[in-house]
Amino acid sequence: MKKFFKEFKTFITRGNVVDLSVGVIVGSAFTAIVTALSNNIIKPVINWVLALCLGSNSLDGIYTYLKKATTVDEAGATVVDLANSIYIDWGAFINAVINFIIIAFVVFLLVKLINKAKDIADVNERMCNEVQQKLDNDEELTKMEQKWLDRYAKHNPDKAPKKSVKAESVPAPAPQPTETEKLLAQILQELKQNKAE
Repeated sequence: MKKFFKEFKTFITRGNVVDLSVGVIVGSAFTAIVTALSNNIIKPVINWVLALCLGSNSLDGIYTYLKKATTVDEAGATVVDLANSIYIDWGAFINAVINFIIIAFVVFLLVKLINKAKDIADVNERMCNEVQQKLDNDEELTKMEQKWLDRYAKHNPDKAPKKSVKAESVPAPAPQPTETEKLLAQILQELKQNKAE
């Protein structure tokens, strides 16, 4: 039983499951937004166009009856009984198609935006490597590379390629004598003075 729960915990905490859960939740919220956009903004425009073209003022009344049932209302008029009729609801179908097109278009825009951001990150990584290699080899940068470097260094000063300082061009600092060497130097100086006397 412990093994089962351990496997379940591993499955549930795996990145793909968490990403999928977030996607489902965001997708549900996004569907509500798209439905509101479709019903409250796009559908009235389509109804207006239908009223101009067909004389019908809504997508709701577009039916094809396969079996029509009628009833008599309180006023004595014969009306269609939708509950007992068999019909094709073209308005609901058109509305579902509109919702699908809106969702597909917005998902297309999101994927395009994510891919563009990924491409920019890949270009920046490639340019970093190329420019750093040129700087390390003391090669001259092209105008495009220099312009990219200036812009990249402005936004990412810590990650921007820099000209490396070669060890031979900077003189090494003179080594500081240790306490023992200082003491030996004093003894040598005293010995020289004693010998001179």
